[in-house]
Amino acid sequence: METWQQTMGTVPLLGIAVAAIVVILFLVIRLKMHAFLVLILVSAGTALAAGLPVAAVLPTMTEGFGKTLAGVALLVGLGAMLGRLVETSGGARSLAESLTRSFGDAHAPLALGIASLIMGFPIFFDAGLIVMLPVVFAVARRLGEPVLRYGIPAAGAFSVMHVFLPPHPGPIAAAELYDADLGLVLLLGLIVVFPVWYLSGYRWGLYCGRRFPLAVPDLLTGGPETPDGELPGRPAGTGTVLAILVLPLILIFGNTGLDMAGAQGWVDPGAVWVQALRFLGSTPVALLITTLVAAVVLGVLQGMSRDSVERVFDGALAPVASVILVTGAGGMFGGVLRATGIGDALAETLGGLGVPLILAVFLAALALRVAQGSATVALTTAAALMAPAVAAAELTGVQLAAIVLATAAGSVAASHVNDSGFWLVGRLMGMDPATTLRTWTVNQTLIALIGFGCAVAVYLIGGHLV
Repeated sequence: METWQQTMGTVPLLGIAVAAIVVILFLVIRLKMHAFLVLILVSAGTALAAGLPVAAVLPTMTEGFGKTLAGVALLVGLGAMLGRLVETSGGARSLAESLTRSFGDAHAPLALGIASLIMGFPIFFDAGLIVMLPVVFAVARRLGEPVLRYGIPAAGAFSVMHVFLPPHPGPIAAAELYDADLGLVLLLGLIVVFPVWYLSGYRWGLYCGRRFPLAVPDLLTGGPETPDGELPGRPAGTGTVLAILVLPLILIFGNTGLDMAGAQGWVDPGAVWVQALRFLGSTPVALLITTLVAAVVLGVLQGMSRDSVERVFDGALAPVASVILVTGAGGMFGGVLRATGIGDALAETLGGLGVPLILAVFLAALALRVAQGSATVALTTAAALMAPAVAAAELTGVQLAAIVLATAAGSVAASHVNDSGFWLVGRLMGMDPATTLRTWTVNQTLIALIGFGCAVAVYLIGGHLV
């Protein structure tokens, strides 16, 4: 594999990728085959069709599967345990009732979305979604509304924050590659994210709730909400639940904030205290600490026995096994597409089309996103590919920040079957692949198009600030 070089051109590689995606959709949607089996089968077929040596096919597949599981399995497992305890303790219902009293039933989706925007500033997309969904589900159950009316605004908020704003890794890497001012990227990103989310997440989520009236799933939380009279302990109060949900936010902010500070030279990345805080704020460790604290605060101190807490945790894990495996298989398929060079070939071709620079960076990121799935990989790779052209253009500081935002916008478009997030969102919200394409994929594409429009506006304004 180390000496293998892709010799196919862009057209046949693109044809293989398109054919693979069509086969996945046909087998899953039309023939009703399980997505886990389909993704494994098509990953192997795609690797062979793209010319990977036979000896390298299985290692490439398992590498993509393993990398995805390394990031997803711990988060989903710990998040499911935390979410089930929050719901079983009555805390999710308590928080849902407080939200609806404060904002009114009609504005509950807006309240959940804004809360997710705030949480999404330091916390990564998948971790934030796992922590927030129990509250989303509780609000939807209490009001008897479809899950997508609340789930899409919340999930869309985490996605917008993850792709556009430092201290998330994609925009930080792009800013460094383009030599853009990170503070300016953050400032302009904060201006852009709310209108992007309002149209692509909030308004689209309300439409999805009407168009796809799906019931609240039991998958993440392990079962329907426990009635008051059957709670294993005293109901947890709103303040207690909020403190538990804010704990990982604080820990993870310590990690991502120090990462950004180290990159800017504000702190010494090698200092012991920096390393210690970054370890405690790494997402799996932060969720582990939060889950252990919740076991005591929401469990034992609320009158639950240790056996009851253990049964709650055990009951939360079995239902999410399918989510974890299918998400890992989606990462496997994306890993195969990366290894075959499909995304690189397409992005390089788009980079030489002679289109305006801000459109070129958007299209390069879009091509990489469609080809291999990961938004972060698409953003950082597109920035690396386009950095020489951006450097040669002698842009203003505002224009450089706009270039970062345009690249970020392209990297989020068209989430589909090679994106592990596609399967994570779809499975957690109880959607089949066809419904996920009609809802989540459209959400991601709206984020891209509206975000690109905002970036172009900033770029044009920046051209006059010389």
